[in-house]
Amino acid sequence: MIVDTHTHIFPAWLRERRQEYLKRDATFGALYSNPTAKMATAEELVAAMDAAGIDVAVVLGLGWSDPGLTRECNDELTKAARRFPQRLLPFCSVNPAWGDAAVYEVERCARLGARGVGELHPDTQGFDLGSQEVMEPLVEAVERLGLLLLTHSSEPVGHPYSGKGTTTPAVLMRFISNFPSVTLICAHWGGGLPFYALMPEVAAALQNVYFDTAASPFLYNPHVFSVASQLVPPTHILLGTDYPLLAPARVLDQIRTSELSQETRDAILGGNAARLLGLTPSPSSH
Repeated sequence: MIVDTHTHIFPAWLRERRQEYLKRDATFGALYSNPTAKMATAEELVAAMDAAGIDVAVVLGLGWSDPGLTRECNDELTKAARRFPQRLLPFCSVNPAWGDAAVYEVERCARLGARGVGELHPDTQGFDLGSQEVMEPLVEAVERLGLLLLTHSSEPVGHPYSGKGTTTPAVLMRFISNFPSVTLICAHWGGGLPFYALMPEVAAALQNVYFDTAASPFLYNPHVFSVASQLVPPTHILLGTDYPLLAPARVLDQIRTSELSQETRDAILGGNAARLLGLTPSPSSH
């Protein structure tokens, strides 16, 4: 079973009215103001999954900043998952700074089938991921409902790109220290957080932390897979493509041509995510 834990889809009406919503939502404006930034529908994602041999994909929210658009897009994600019940697993988007309103929206989405919360985008959503006061209501709801939490992560060095932000390993570690029991997925290799696991206190803190490989070819050379799997448990590394930012084959090829053992490759390609999401692993059939 191959499981992509990091994809984004949009309703067709949002793509058609793109210019209107760029001004309405800060996250959407930051990530999609460039007209070449790709947007995909659920149907297009499933077609891409079929072409790449991916069985299941997690469809993430964008970290919307506008409450009305948040609710509309959360509804669209859960509807898409009902159209493709064997293929798509929805997460929902909220802004932790909304407090009780964020909790109510998570509870509503959980009733509609959401399996997690994310992708959080602290910079454009305007909240401090490292603040215990801000994050506590959302984390309590996530844990009570048995959901996963996924956040955008940022490298403190390297080239700039749209939406890079400042959710660096230092910020992630403040969150992890505040909430050690929550199951957290750090997107984009956690902004390089696995490399700090050479420090014993960091390694000890990462017991419930997972790292996805979203946009990996844009960020690291292929050796990242063999290096990172020596620093954090390979069972905590998850395939993520960041579709439609790049074609799934780009990341799949990096994994399949890496220096990993076949067992570790299979775990990263889907075994780890299947276990985390409670899926029944089976040979890829798409």
